[in-house]
Amino acid sequence: MNVDRAVLSFAGVMVLASVALTLWVSPWFLLLTGFVGLNLLQAAFTGFCPAAMLFRKLGMAPGCAFK
Repeated sequence: MNVDRAVLSFAGVMVLASVALTLWVSPWFLLLTGFVGLNLLQAAFTGFCPAAMLFRKLGMAPGCAFK
C-alpha cells in the first residue's frame, strides 16, 4: 500500500465513522465530515496533506499524488 491509497482509505473511514456518529450520537459530528471533505479539497489544489506526511513518516512508499 502506498501513501495515496492510505490517505484515501483513511478519509473514507473517517467519513463513514462521522456519519455513524452523527446518526447515533450527535448531529455535530457532521462537522468532522465537512472537515475531511475540505481537507481533501485543499490537498487536491495545494498538495499539502497532514495525513500523507504522517503515513510517509511511518514508512509507506510514496505514490503519484503525495510524494
